[in-house]
Amino acid sequence: MSNYLFRGVTQTDDSAAIQGGLDFEHESGFYAGTWASNVDFGDDTGYELDLYLGFASELGNGIGYDVGYLYYAYPDSSDSIDFGEIYGEVSFNMFKAGLAYTVNSDNDDDLFDTGDIYYYIGADIPLPEDFALGLTLGYYDFDIDGKDGVSASYGHFAASLVKDAATYGEFSFNLEYADIGETDALGSSNSDDLKVWVGWSKTF
Repeated sequence: MSNYLFRGVTQTDDSAAIQGGLDFEHESGFYAGTWASNVDFGDDTGYELDLYLGFASELGNGIGYDVGYLYYAYPDSSDSIDFGEIYGEVSFNMFKAGLAYTVNSDNDDDLFDTGDIYYYIGADIPLPEDFALGLTLGYYDFDIDGKDGVSASYGHFAASLVKDAATYGEFSFNLEYADIGETDALGSSNSDDLKVWVGWSKTF
């Protein structure tokens, strides 16, 4: 992909990313896996390695759910910045809503510390000719927000147009916006600019 954005914030300094993962799924609904990507935080951190497990199933009548735990690790960072979340999502046909709550963290009294919550609602809308439209509206509520004048929490919006090209994989065109001011904790000179990125993915 041409940029790696996590909840509306670039993880690669607006540069390209190569990502990959390996998953195990059981017919019971249990799953586990790992996923990795290059990152660029402006220090010596070069990659992210995620580990996760959970349970997902459908209850019928278009209702589904997904619950699990996700650990974000940065093994080559000189600082200890790993954290973990429990998450849950419910879906009804094309609509979904969920949250992720940080339950363990090495970031004491900082961003991505225990107590942070991310909420979101979204929709995955099928379109003709194997296209699909994805929409997400989210809000990141940081526990540190408001302490000592820190402004950290923000809302964001994402939209994606995906083309399923069968054996050639999936191609996507994406728009993302995060309401982050330049002086906010995650702010930069272009943090509140509309981000445009493209991606290609394939499952084996």
